[in-house]
Amino acid sequence: MRALFIGGTGIISTAISKKLSETDCELFVLNRGNRNSVLPENVKCIKVDINNEKDTAEKIRDLEFDVVCDFIGFVPSQLERDYRLFKDKTKQFIYISSASAYQKPLANYKVNEGTPLSNPYWEYSRNKIACEDFLMKMYRENSFPITIVRPSHTYDERSVPLGVHGKKGSWQVVKRMMDGKPVILHGDGTSLWTMTHNSDFAKGFIGLMGNIHAIGEVFQITSDETLTWNQIYQAIANCLGVEFKPYYVPSDFLAAVSNYDFTGSLIGDKANSVVFDNSKLKNAVPDFKASVRFDKGIENTIRYVIEHKECQIEDLEFDQWCDKIINLLEKAKGEILV
Repeated sequence: MRALFIGGTGIISTAISKKLSETDCELFVLNRGNRNSVLPENVKCIKVDINNEKDTAEKIRDLEFDVVCDFIGFVPSQLERDYRLFKDKTKQFIYISSASAYQKPLANYKVNEGTPLSNPYWEYSRNKIACEDFLMKMYRENSFPITIVRPSHTYDERSVPLGVHGKKGSWQVVKRMMDGKPVILHGDGTSLWTMTHNSDFAKGFIGLMGNIHAIGEVFQITSDETLTWNQIYQAIANCLGVEFKPYYVPSDFLAAVSNYDFTGSLIGDKANSVVFDNSKLKNAVPDFKASVRFDKGIENTIRYVIEHKECQIEDLEFDQWCDKIINLLEKAKGEILV
């Protein structure tokens, strides 16, 4: 198999690239070359900014692929560009969409590929839906061999997955835990969520590559493990060896009082209870099984982040905002009691 990844160095794509490097797949990545050091040595790099369509077309002029995968397409114009570049160059085009595109609020907590797509709270998700619509149109009208993949909350060793954090990532929340400070948790921590380790995602994804049953189809790839947000944060605290001190704040309040995009990331995503039904994926990829339990996977993440200073990006603005919100609500509680 000859495959091309557009991007190829993110949380999801890096794991897939590493697994493919252990097979006889000839893997190319097409990107600007900023993070290719994380890739195995046998991956072939095409250094180009894909937004420069003319330059990209020249770089791939003599190449054809069994599979092309776009990990970085967010708006329909980017997928229109991909169609022009690859419509005659690949037997399968896989697009990474998002499970956040599913209906919000959900009519049924159990989610499968037939769940309607509708998210009035998050522009990111609406753009993903529009990208899917374009690709399906190209499949129906022009037989463009597309496969759409919807990941949910996928994590690796480089960043701790959380529900509420600032613009610089999750480290500041981890640091608050280590400093014995309360951490803000949306809702009451009892809504259901799914965390998927990127190595498990990679197994399902590779099973769809070159799979005749995947053409023209949509698949979600997630773990089957369901957790509450309390369990997620408690597992992180356990790995750190500290007490978990949650401070519960309603999601709609967080969305209303901050300049962080909590309307999209919470109301349009993480504040909703979801349980994923992966039957369709398992039918297409019979040997798929997510095997990394969250409390075990997060151990490796915490260990890596603690040992690598480059992962410890402080966010004093977010830290101060957390203290401000907690103090504000505590004061309001006191005034109500009086």
